[in-house]
Order: sequence, then C-alpha cells, then structure tokens
Amino acid sequence: MGGLYYREDADEVRCRLREWWHGKDIGRPVLLISAPREVPAEDIPALPKPEGWLTDYSTKDFAYRVNLAARACLNRHFLGEALPFVAPDLAPNCLALYLGCEGVEGVDTVWCKPCIDYPENARFAYNPTNFYWQFTLRLAHEMLRLGQGKFLVGFPDLIEGLDTLAAMRGNEKLLLDIYERPNWVHQSLCSITDQYFHYYDILYDVIRDEMGGSIYWIWAPGRVVKLQCDFSAMISPEMFVEFMVPVLQEMTERISYSLYHWDGPAALRHHDALLMLPRLGMIQWTPGTGNEPPEHPCWWQYYHKTIEAGKKVLIGVPSDVEVIKRLKREFREKFHQFALWIYPNSLQQGEEILRICYD
Repeated sequence: MGGLYYREDADEVRCRLREWWHGKDIGRPVLLISAPREVPAEDIPALPKPEGWLTDYSTKDFAYRVNLAARACLNRHFLGEALPFVAPDLAPNCLALYLGCEGVEGVDTVWCKPCIDYPENARFAYNPTNFYWQFTLRLAHEMLRLGQGKFLVGFPDLIEGLDTLAAMRGNEKLLLDIYERPNWVHQSLCSITDQYFHYYDILYDVIRDEMGGSIYWIWAPGRVVKLQCDFSAMISPEMFVEFMVPVLQEMTERISYSLYHWDGPAALRHHDALLMLPRLGMIQWTPGTGNEPPEHPCWWQYYHKTIEAGKKVLIGVPSDVEVIKRLKREFREKFHQFALWIYPNSLQQGEEILRICYD
C-alpha cells in the first residue's frame, strides 16, 4: 500500500472513504474535488485523435486510448476524497456489447445496435472470445501497467437490467414485450444479471487495488457497483417494481457498495421503490438538460427523504462557496451524508471549499 504519484495521500483518502461508507461522520461531506494544474505533473505528449476512434477499436485506436489514459490525470489536482483513476470504457453499455450488440458511433458517444430480432432466438451467454470483451481486458491490463503507483483503474460502464435489454432489443420492441411477453422479459433479465456478474467478477479481480477496493466515480473498500435504469422514464411505477426492482435487489445483495444513477424528472416517480431497497447505499441525482441544477432547492425534499431512508446522496455542484453554505445550512447534521462533485477553477478555490465544509 502507499500513495499515488497524482495523490500522495491516497491511503488516507481511502481510509476516510471506508469510514464514510460504513456510516461514520468524517466531519463534512465526501468531497470529490478536481482542480486544474497550472503545470502538468508530467510531460506526456498527446497523440493525434484517429478518425472514428470511438468505434474503430483498431491498433491505432487502442494506442490512442492508452495515451488518453496516460494523460488523464496529469493536468488535475485531486482534493478531498477525489482519487485519480481511469476506466477501460468502450460505450455507455459495455455489457450489451459483450452479449452481442455492435457499437455504432454517435456524437461523442457510442450506441449499441440492437441484436435481438426475435425473442425466441435470444441468447445471453458469456463469450470469452467476444471482440469487445477482449479489447476491454487488454485495455484494462495496459491501464494497470501505466497506472502502477500513479492512478487507479475503475470499472467500465457495464450497465444492467432493463437498460441492457433495451440496448439489445430496442426501446419500442421492449415496451411491447413487457405487455406481450412479460415472462420472457423476466427470464431475460435474470440471464442478464447472471452474465453481468460473470463479467464483473473477472474485472474486479483484474482492477481491484491492494486494499481490495474498487472505483466507479467514487472509491469503495470492496466491490462497488453503479446501477441505473434510464428505461424507467418510459414505464409506470408498477412496472418498475415488477421488472427492475428484483434486478436491483439481487445486485445490491451481491455487491457490498452500491450507488444508483437516478436520471431526470421522469424517474422521480420511482423514488419510493429505490428507497425500499435495503442494501442500496447511495443515489446519484442528475436532473437532466433544461432542468434546475442539482443544488436547487426544488430537489431538497428528495435529498432529505433519501437520507432519512438511510442512504447517501451524490450530486455535482458548482464551485461557489455560497452554494456550499446554503446546502450546509439546509441539511445541517445530515450534510455529512452527501458526496459532492466539485470542479473549482483553481487549487486555491478547491482548498477554500474544503475549509468551508469543515468550519
């Protein structure tokens, strides 16, 4: 064990996070503060961006991704509980790629081309030779080599449940399936969960740090998972409880540290169902484009309710000390149950935010 080149007190940070995850008040919220460096910590030249690199997955693309990883942390200061890390991401739904989808380039992202035309032909199986899976493993191992003593390697965005099935089947078809063949949907979700853990367990054994910890956005002292269901915006609370809650129940029981990516006002109607999951540790709220930002008072009622249910809250807030002070006044003794993403304009501003949260 020891520090990291980009975060010398990494062990102390991980100790604080372990205490926080286990319910201890560390005297303030967890602060994931990343501030720009005036001078890079290392001189690693950038490679030119290959055309179509998001879905090319060629030798040139691999080299570019490795270069991105090598340069990812050298221009930032990491304060509070922020730890430098990179992840071998290929798309915002890697599991769907491993299970048969093809990656299609969008605007600065990758979409999964549906691969289930006929439900009766659907197969959900671990394929050790899948091209995308092999690319992920190769990239993860190279990131680990580059990051040794410098930064951590986190999980790719696997995604699970209805979002993965929707990526494989298509949103419209899956909505019809829920009505026309609900048993098939249930069976498919069970199979997807089984396969999720097959891939997850292998990745955890590859990327876990010397403390046995892992990271997705935030480090945890063991197996951590980010859960989500953007598809929930299209279904009723009753459907969410029937189809998605059993998935979340099983996943939170099988992994010690969990956070749920709660996205957009259409997902608010599922709040009660999320709070009923006894092992869900944290909810990360994203209001969505065009809505009031996460620090706005219109969302405070949901944060109070979440914390009262015994769960933590993760939000991104601006690097404005007045915003931090308002949140501190509102939540008082609950404030330590928050984790805050903050991107100040300077190291000095980040240090001032740390001071205000301690005072």
